Amino acid sequence: MYRFTLSTDSTCDLYRDFIDGNDIRFVPLTFTVEKNGVLEDRKDAFVSYDQYVAFYNELRAGALSRTSMLNYEAHYEHFRKMAEEGAEDVLHFTISSGLSPTKTVAAKAAADVKKDFPRFNVLVVDPLTATVGQGLLVRLALEQRNAGKTAQEAYDYVNGQRLHIQHYIVADDLNYLKRGGRISAVSAAIGGVLNVKPVISFDNDGKLFVIDKVRGVRKAMSYIKAKMVKNPPSKLQKVCIVHTDNQEAAEELVQFVRETFSFEPLVSIMGPVIGSHVGPNAFAVGYLSDTLRNADVEAQREQS
Repeated sequence: MYRFTLSTDSTCDLYRDFIDGNDIRFVPLTFTVEKNGVLEDRKDAFVSYDQYVAFYNELRAGALSRTSMLNYEAHYEHFRKMAEEGAEDVLHFTISSGLSPTKTVAAKAAADVKKDFPRFNVLVVDPLTATVGQGLLVRLALEQRNAGKTAQEAYDYVNGQRLHIQHYIVADDLNYLKRGGRISAVSAAIGGVLNVKPVISFDNDGKLFVIDKVRGVRKAMSYIKAKMVKNPPSKLQKVCIVHTDNQEAAEELVQFVRETFSFEPLVSIMGPVIGSHVGPNAFAVGYLSDTLRNADVEAQREQS
C-alpha cells in the first residue's frame, strides 16, 4: 500500500501506458485547434504515437493550435473522485507557474474538496518546468512513492531537484514562438530569413526564455552537445529527449548520450500543449545535473 497518491496534469508528457501502468492519476489539459475556420476543443489525452504525429501534421498543413489552462471544475472533479475513492495524501504536479496559473487553480480546487473530505490533503508541486522536465520530477516522485516515502518527503525531495534540471529546446519555425508571445514579430521574420534557431530554456521562475541564438540546425545540435558536456548529467542518469515529430534529431541526441555518458536516455514525442508553442520539427533535452539550472548563463550576466 502506497503512503500517498501520485497525480499529474498532462504537460508532463509521459505516455499514457506509463501513467496507467504505474498507478499515476492523470488530468488532461485542453487545447483548441482552428482548421479551415472551424474551432475544435480537444483534450491532451493521446493514447497512441500516431495521434501525436497526426497533430503535428495538422500544424504543418496550416492548422492553428491554442492552449488554455485547465478550468476549476475539471480540477475539482479530478480531486473529488480521488477523495471519494479514499485517497488522503496526494502529491500533484502541474505545469510551471511561469507558463500558466494552473497551480493556483489546482490548489483552490483541492482546498474546496477538503471541505467535504477533511482527511484529503493535496500538495501541489510547481515544477518550474514542463514537458519532459516535469516528467522527470514525476518519475522521481514515483520512485519516492514506491520506496515508501510520505507525500511530504517526496514533495521536499522533488522541490530540491527542480533547479537542477537543465533544458535545451530548439524550435524549427519561429512563428510558433511569435504567436505565443515568446519572441517579437521582427525577430521571427529576421530569424526565418537568416535561418536563426533560438535555443530555449526555462529560467528559475519557470518561464521560457531564449538562452542563445545559433545559425542552423547543425549548430543548434552542436550547441546542445557542448552544453551537456560542460554540465553533464548527474549520477542519477536522468536524461529525457523529446521532439515534435523529428525522429532524426531525437535519434542523434540518443546516440550522443549513449556514446558520451554510457547510458540509455528516455525518448518521447511532445504533447500538444507545449508543442503548440514550439511547432513541428522541434527537439529538446531535459536532464538532471549536479549544477544549478543555467548557472553559466547567470555567471555571464553577473560579469557583464
